[in-house]
Amino acid sequence: MNGIYFEEARKRWGDTAAWKEFEKRSDTSNEAGEGLMKLFSRLGELKNLPPESVEAQAAVADIQRYITEHYYDCTNEIFAGLGEMYAADERFRTNIDKAGGAGTAEFARTAIRVKCGNHLAKA
Repeated sequence: MNGIYFEEARKRWGDTAAWKEFEKRSDTSNEAGEGLMKLFSRLGELKNLPPESVEAQAAVADIQRYITEHYYDCTNEIFAGLGEMYAADERFRTNIDKAGGAGTAEFARTAIRVKCGNHLAKA
């Protein structure tokens, strides 16, 4: 994780169980991040489909599962918040759109909203 992102995330979520799990499980190499960007690249290939399509929902489920496997337990509540951040935070949006093409971050947010539905109010 980029040093700037790490410090910002630590300040925001350092006292949470998810952060403590992240610190134990995260890989300091770029390998995990590169794997995640490959999943966003795949999601970008699906932008022409409705976000509720089976293919788009499978792609965002793969992203959520990847986060759980490599970083922390990515509950629907956490994933809903991440989806909002992917499109709202310029840094995330830029990186995700770089991986999957313009509009991928916004598509990810919408597809994650579909997947996580009722967890948005809590995020």
